Amino acid sequence: MTYSAKATTNSKPIVANLTFFVDNGIPPINYVTDKGLERGGEYREHALKLIDGRSLSYNLSLNKEGFEFINHNTSVDNFYDNDEIEQVYNSEIVDLIKKRTGAHDVVVFDHTVRVENENLRDEKGVREPVLFVHNDYTHESGPQRVRDLIPKDRAESLLANRFNIINIWRSIAGPVVTTPLAVCDATTISQGQLITAERRTKDRIGHTQAMTYNDDNKWYYFSEMKRNEALLIKTYESDEAIYGGPSGHSAFKNSSAPSDSLPRQSIETRVFAFY
Repeated sequence: MTYSAKATTNSKPIVANLTFFVDNGIPPINYVTDKGLERGGEYREHALKLIDGRSLSYNLSLNKEGFEFINHNTSVDNFYDNDEIEQVYNSEIVDLIKKRTGAHDVVVFDHTVRVENENLRDEKGVREPVLFVHNDYTHESGPQRVRDLIPKDRAESLLANRFNIINIWRSIAGPVVTTPLAVCDATTISQGQLITAERRTKDRIGHTQAMTYNDDNKWYYFSEMKRNEALLIKTYESDEAIYGGPSGHSAFKNSSAPSDSLPRQSIETRVFAFY
């Protein structure tokens, strides 16, 4: 497999609307329902310049900006087949993250397929793109997720050392043009911008982070991401002082997408990486 990404010279910034949480004292509570994700709290759109990170891919890293863009081939034929995900893709992801980060143990614990087209989404029983800026874990919910999913004695042993959570995001059907993903340079996120948010499902209450707007943030996207490319996003880090914090991210509507562009279909795989 190939793990590098080629820089391009013809990529250029675009302007897009991203939706941010407004910290007015009312906490954000998000409900996962059969109809999708319902937001609680106040949110507001801001028009931002997004840098096409293809031109800078060699200079972006998980331990600084909080994300990396790479070439990464896969042998998966059908990303809607959970058996194929578990038997083929998960092992590819474990191998990728071990080689990319140096982690001694990598555990795939979750994946989500997201589809923009409502009819296809209903047919496949998958989720919609998330169109507001967020991060997947808090300082507390990251370690708690380990404790939820790994036997107690082993979990506490693993948590005694550094670990992080990484989201591996890719297209599963053609270039992503209509609803790409935007990611924020973690070094530009100020203290207090990431606000704890409840995420309520039928089975549990988890905690994520909503993100407020700051004009000093630097935002990136990666134009026309293809099936053989992957975006690695750090969503939790146990040692931010040395290895940097997580990135905020959000899907966005690309107003410059050609009218005949295919609707987005993507997968995001979440892993624990233990060091």
